Amino acid sequence: MMSALYRETGASLRIGILAEPEAQEFIEAHAGALDSSFQKVEMSDLMRRRLQRSDYIFSGMKAFHEMNEAFPSLIDENGNRKSFERFLNDVRKIDKTYNSNYLRAEYNFVQASAEMAGKWEGFMQDGDRYYLQYRTARDGRVRPEHAALHGVTLPITDTFWEEFYPPNGWNCRCTVVQVRKSKHPATPHDEAMALGEQALQRDTKGMFRFNPGREEKAVPDYNPYTISRCRDCDIAKGKFNLAKKVFIPDNELCQACRLLRQTLQKRNNKRPTLQEFKELSEKINKWADNNLDTIQLQNSANTINPAKRSYVASGDGYRIGVGKKFFNEMMSKNKRNPKLPDIIEASMKFREWIPMATKIRTEEGRHHDFKFSVYHATWNEYTIEFKCKITDGELLYNMTFI
Repeated sequence: MMSALYRETGASLRIGILAEPEAQEFIEAHAGALDSSFQKVEMSDLMRRRLQRSDYIFSGMKAFHEMNEAFPSLIDENGNRKSFERFLNDVRKIDKTYNSNYLRAEYNFVQASAEMAGKWEGFMQDGDRYYLQYRTARDGRVRPEHAALHGVTLPITDTFWEEFYPPNGWNCRCTVVQVRKSKHPATPHDEAMALGEQALQRDTKGMFRFNPGREEKAVPDYNPYTISRCRDCDIAKGKFNLAKKVFIPDNELCQACRLLRQTLQKRNNKRPTLQEFKELSEKINKWADNNLDTIQLQNSANTINPAKRSYVASGDGYRIGVGKKFFNEMMSKNKRNPKLPDIIEASMKFREWIPMATKIRTEEGRHHDFKFSVYHATWNEYTIEFKCKITDGELLYNMTFI
């Protein structure tokens, strides 16, 4: 990366250097180191990809800061350009700071975030059946302010978990567990919030007030390599279409962030190969066999046969059946879609987004004798459009992201 920096000319660092092969190799290596911290953590494929995306952006912003700090070292005390050997020797101190001292704490933080994100997914599957309880490591290394949070017990829906879900600092080892409501009374909300404020009193900038599971990020948008406005930026939250030209970055960090996200978007927009499609098809069929309900269906010949189908009510009260044919049709319709892995992950979460869906229209089938109901649902950062065949009720037929 420093060889790429050495080729730079001009009085200031060029943002585009982040897209140079040497810089990209460095960013990928750093992100890969962070990704390795949660290689064995159980979570959905979608969550893993989201956390890896977060690591990439974080690593890119860090690389930009490191190069920006190293850039003035190109010139010696007389205003002349140094030899590469001298330049490289001078910037090794900067590299040691960023990638020895800082990286250890960042690795531990990402590992803790990923573990808690994986837990959050499990908590969400159980809904509000249990309370969540804050736990510390309960040893001599626990920070006193974190120790005060030990035992705080609240519903998963309480806003406390939006700000004070672990990790709550560098090298924080706190965790959260599920507990039975009948055995553990809930902590008063105001009391819990006061304890949370006390625990994060040293976090004057508010960096650690995030929930990696809810936000699906290993590192918060506001971190040592970004600015406070990143917490409210649509691009940082993944809600902005980078193809649009209405957004004009007003500083170097914003420009670097946008370039990194465009680079990541290009990398992620590759269509699945035939082998990848085959593996994904096997995965979704196996999942359907194991997770759909087994029911008895009567065919046209009045024969009763077992079938795999689950029923979920939409947000506006329609009873929608989900069978194996839906997954086959979804795969067929999205065979060349770069977002197929995310679509598959979403399809397996149909019990989450169907209850939020509303019917927007009914349309005639182009190649079928029956009509289709068209629904929209918002799930995570996506708007899902799905169609249901109107036959013996509403049967989920196909879905995609719009």
